[in-house]
Amino acid sequence: MRIISILLALFFCLSSRAEDGSALWLRYATGTKAEISCRKQSPTLNIAVSELQKHWKGGIPVALEVNATKELRALGNEGYTIRTSADGKQITIASSGEQGVLYGTYHLLRLQATEQLLNPNPSSNSSSDSNSDSNLSSNSNPDSSLNALNISEKPDYRIRILNHWDNLDGTIERGYAGHSLWKWEELPAVISPRYEAYARANASIGINATVVNNVNASPRILSDDYLQKVKALADIFRPYGLKVYLSINFSSPAALGGLPTSDPLNKEVIAWWKKKAKEIYSLIPDFGGFLVKANSEGQPGPCDYGRTHAEGANMLADVLKPYHGIIMWRAFVYSPTDSVRAKQAYLEFEPLDGKFRDNVIVQIKNGPIDFQPREPFSPLFGAMKKTPVMPEFQITQEYLGFSNHLAFLAPMWKECLDSDTYVQGAGSTIARVTDGSLFSHPLTAIAGVTNIGDDVNWCGHPFAQANWYAFGRLAWKHSLSSEEIGEEWLKQTFLPIFEQSRSDSANELSQKERQQLHSQLSLLNSQLLQKSREAVVDYMMPLGLHHIFAWGHHYGPEPWCDIPGARLDWMPSYYHRADKDGIGFDRSSKGSNATAQYHSPLCEQLDDVNTCPENLLLWFHHVPWNHRMKSGRTLWAELCYAYDRGVQETRNFQKLWEPMEKYIDPERFRDVQHRLKIQARDAVWWKDACLLYFQQFSKQPIPYELERPVHELKDMMEYRLNITNFECPPYGFTK
Repeated sequence: MRIISILLALFFCLSSRAEDGSALWLRYATGTKAEISCRKQSPTLNIAVSELQKHWKGGIPVALEVNATKELRALGNEGYTIRTSADGKQITIASSGEQGVLYGTYHLLRLQATEQLLNPNPSSNSSSDSNSDSNLSSNSNPDSSLNALNISEKPDYRIRILNHWDNLDGTIERGYAGHSLWKWEELPAVISPRYEAYARANASIGINATVVNNVNASPRILSDDYLQKVKALADIFRPYGLKVYLSINFSSPAALGGLPTSDPLNKEVIAWWKKKAKEIYSLIPDFGGFLVKANSEGQPGPCDYGRTHAEGANMLADVLKPYHGIIMWRAFVYSPTDSVRAKQAYLEFEPLDGKFRDNVIVQIKNGPIDFQPREPFSPLFGAMKKTPVMPEFQITQEYLGFSNHLAFLAPMWKECLDSDTYVQGAGSTIARVTDGSLFSHPLTAIAGVTNIGDDVNWCGHPFAQANWYAFGRLAWKHSLSSEEIGEEWLKQTFLPIFEQSRSDSANELSQKERQQLHSQLSLLNSQLLQKSREAVVDYMMPLGLHHIFAWGHHYGPEPWCDIPGARLDWMPSYYHRADKDGIGFDRSSKGSNATAQYHSPLCEQLDDVNTCPENLLLWFHHVPWNHRMKSGRTLWAELCYAYDRGVQETRNFQKLWEPMEKYIDPERFRDVQHRLKIQARDAVWWKDACLLYFQQFSKQPIPYELERPVHELKDMMEYRLNITNFECPPYGFTK
């Protein structure tokens, strides 16, 4: 028995030092005996108390309060205040709702984990480790002192939702972190501990909703047995404030209910949906509502019956209205013509503005095509004034190297949210268009297509966790900078944890080493995280090029792709239009006139090849190879320099990462190191493939000062990756 005890102790000691990424950014120290008080008890409040009792190291008692003061009511049920008492002897987290108290709890723990809290007067009988510097911050801002906390926060969006693309067979469309987290075959009898861990992680960053199944939905998700499974998840999520939503197949009345039609104006169809809604809400009283992909990419919808998107959405909205449910109706629609894909969402939805029920919100992808490394924002954001609209971002990296490539996406999302639509003059940013401040819509939301799977570290690439984190933080507060979010995530993910229960100090860093680590993390933030998205754009599709990926799975370059009988707008040549005269898609007034969908003065700026931002030039214009760029180089030379710059950046990422070896666990270090090698190799693949292919049209040499191609075009044109839409190639480009 003694031997077993020793072995168990040894196991836990060793496991505490090794890390596999499963803890995400919630790598809190344990073993504290913090003094936490709360006059009420509930599942949600009990979680808040437990989190603080286990992890709060500030040495000052914390009181949790739910009350209805005027100030707290103004912040809503999810907003909160965190304040230190006048005598500095207590911190109070207060909200008008229990969920706000929980969010405030995680905010306080985040300040602690990122070392933003100073404790100038730690109590002599404090539970904090007086020999540790864990109470000291690299940030000397006096406002972050424990005796001066004065924080007031509320979310910018009412609904902050993850969209899972998980299928009922366990696969995940565009999922690069294993199979689905939801083990449908085991539910509801078997409950994985990962379900609660998932809810906890989302609550810690303010995400309050989740769609658990693919937008390409199976009607079976609404069957009796699957609703019981969904109920089991909803029951687990509820204390964390996480509401469940479902993607639905518009033809469910026919496919599941046996009706001869799914026409939204048919009385039998309406009755079927009413009965189904009653069934759902009897099982899940706080069910959020439906997400609908309709009449897009072969999915059924109201247009199949001669009805409009508004008529289809409104029927469902009326069904859910008595239960306070909502409809999120996706605007991702397009027709297979050769000129209008980028315009289609606008053409179909702008005429419907003001015709939707007040519990319908139109969900719009950030760009007009499909989550490309860089797109202009969708003009639909500035077109619908009477209808609430919500951004849809893709957290999973379908077009950015899957889970092999490091690409921090906060800069991309900030680029979109901060873009000016000019719908009501200057300052009409997409953030203001969607958060209710410009048009005063009470229903506001923001969605992220998640990158979560059943991999141990949740997201595949350890740094892919940063995008899940960043989405939550921006959904809560879109004014946060990408730099702030990056710093938060890096510190929570890589700073060492000081366990009070451990007496060995061998693994603790000296103050000098700790300062060095802070400097290294700062360097990683500014030179790796913040530059990673732009590097991906450079080595994949610079200057506004887009959608030149390999057929089907979208991993790697294939600008030459030509599939007999396939849709034109699924072919790379449809987008790059390279010929002897130049390259790029003419969407100006001389071409498809997509620029006309934007408000003045933006439409005029985009329409002119000389004023169009160069990072979107080839998106809006077919440009001659010898067009003179702002750098003084020709377009061809600029393209070459961009691809080369992307390659050099990825190699620099490797150099930036190497010093982390002495600060973190070998497991995560080697994992990131391995993936950075893949990324650097893939970047060269992209550069060589694209430049050699486009050189056939430009007939110009690659500038002599740049790196020479190391591949042959014919070899790359014959290369195929044998993967599906549900997996990530383990080695990227290999021979």
